[in-house]
Amino acid sequence: MIRRLAIFTMLIMISCHSSPRYGQRNSIRLKTKDASGKETKHRKSMTGVTSFYAEDFHGKVTANGETYDMYGLTAAHKTLPFNTLIRVTNMDNKKSVVLRVNDRGPYAKGRILDCSYGAAVKLGFIGNGIAKVKIEVMELGDNQYMKRKDK
Repeated sequence: MIRRLAIFTMLIMISCHSSPRYGQRNSIRLKTKDASGKETKHRKSMTGVTSFYAEDFHGKVTANGETYDMYGLTAAHKTLPFNTLIRVTNMDNKKSVVLRVNDRGPYAKGRILDCSYGAAVKLGFIGNGIAKVKIEVMELGDNQYMKRKDK
């Protein structure tokens, strides 16, 4: 009887122990430092509207110095470091693709990402021109500028 009472008391004490509380995924911040040593915080997950850019920029130089390929799987983001890998999911059709940030933008109000034409095809929003997406940072990039070979 005493043994059962002891076990029961132990179970009560264990069940009363507080469990850890975790915030939402959007509250998780990733930190990077730029060349001057200034620290920047980035959200690990975000949602918003994306668009795509294609022919007008094909073959031109992106913000990180490489040549833009509209058929590639790249994206432009305002603050994420260059070469950051992100998973982009179209919220309407649940299609998903991994993109690499190699440019700055978008410059249209209310948008958080500009995808390459190739990414927009895979995400299935070419006809609409824009899509509501979820962006998840998989790996922060090194923010390195790519030196062009033709210069």
